[in-house]
Amino acid sequence: MSDKQVELPIIEKDDVVLKTQKFFVTFGRQILIGVGAVVVVTGGFYAYDQFVTKPKEVKAAEIIYKAQQYFALDSSKKVLDGDENAKGVLYIISNYSGTKVATLAKFYAGVSYLKLGSFDKAIEYLKDFKTDAKQVQMVAYGALGDAYAESGKKDEALESYLKAGKTFEKDESTSAEYLFRAGLLSETLGNSDKALEIYKDIKDKYPKSEKGTQIDKYINRLSVEKPEL
Repeated sequence: MSDKQVELPIIEKDDVVLKTQKFFVTFGRQILIGVGAVVVVTGGFYAYDQFVTKPKEVKAAEIIYKAQQYFALDSSKKVLDGDENAKGVLYIISNYSGTKVATLAKFYAGVSYLKLGSFDKAIEYLKDFKTDAKQVQMVAYGALGDAYAESGKKDEALESYLKAGKTFEKDESTSAEYLFRAGLLSETLGNSDKALEIYKDIKDKYPKSEKGTQIDKYINRLSVEKPEL
């Protein structure tokens, strides 16, 4: 059975800053499916091209294949622990450390723990994850931002959201989403100037994205001068 789906934040018309627990959420289904497909394809071709002469890598790639399928199905517990038919990514990380497949497994582990609400575990694995696949790295940074935010580490969350928003700018919708989260978080931290800078960046770079079409009201609100007393 799939885990309960968590949607991206919905911005109400009159909201200034969303309540922290409602704002810092995990992935929308569209992002999860898109990135899941990218990682599955990347993992498969990478295994074929790079691991064929490396037995340890080959074995790890064979094991992670089923976990990739569970990831695409949004079944986080099976991704982590596996089932009677296959091992999970925690087994790969533990038994195939040093392989590139084990590094990829940290991405799956971090996102899965995030979706299950285990934020410290999510941070543990996502902090260690690095890849040249920019679309995957973007989502890893974003997930790390969500985990930090849920753990009350707002400065670290802001840094991660900004990284996410700038890692794969070809994906305008997702980049704008993560920058928007950074903007709202800047406001909660009392840094309106930084938030305004981020909102203007969204308007300039991603005007046709969902957040880009909504961003003027946030810019205008922060641009209005306070009345003199």
